[in-house]
Amino acid sequence: MNERIIAPSVLSLDYSKMTEQISILNQSKAKWLHFDVMDGHFVPNITFGPDILKGFKKSAHQLLDVHLMVTDPEKYAPIFIEAGAGCVTFHTEALDNDLQRISALLKKNHEMGVLTGIVVKPHTPIEPFESLLDQVDIVLIMSVEPGFGGQSFMESVLSKVVWLKQKKEEKQYAYRIEIDGGINLNTFQKAVEAGCDTLVAGSFVFKGDICANIEELLK
Repeated sequence: MNERIIAPSVLSLDYSKMTEQISILNQSKAKWLHFDVMDGHFVPNITFGPDILKGFKKSAHQLLDVHLMVTDPEKYAPIFIEAGAGCVTFHTEALDNDLQRISALLKKNHEMGVLTGIVVKPHTPIEPFESLLDQVDIVLIMSVEPGFGGQSFMESVLSKVVWLKQKKEEKQYAYRIEIDGGINLNTFQKAVEAGCDTLVAGSFVFKGDICANIEELLK
């Protein structure tokens, strides 16, 4: 069983207190920081470019976990890797769920020396990607519709997590199972029990005591 990792989502960081909050995160038990990169096309919102990531790379101690919500991940994956990403995940839907294109991008990302994996939206089935599971370091299951923070957790996606855990145990794979969307004290335990070992949390982490909130998710 992989160690549980908490990946605070910097989309929810208070940018008027950015330096202070990064300093607090560096003292916390969070081992990854999660970056939702949105292009305004694949999802109807725009967030971070690579220069923001470079800034975090200089000041944050955590691995930078970049989730590409973009129409052209083949173009943007290498740009964000060069900017400092330690892990890059991309949507299967952005590559038309084409197994060959997905496999080629996973290979390219690995060649650039980072962890990499796939993401599926809540209504995209995971089973068609079984043949790729020996190529991924991580599978990210969206538990909200991608594009905006603060949404409610969709419990129905946990069946995908259970399936991924079963396949992982059957084939003795080592990939991480990450979940993103609506993670808080009421939902994280369900995700962990289903098989998640990597929890992205935004709104919950940054409201109140950041270090204490992260520790709550590790209990």
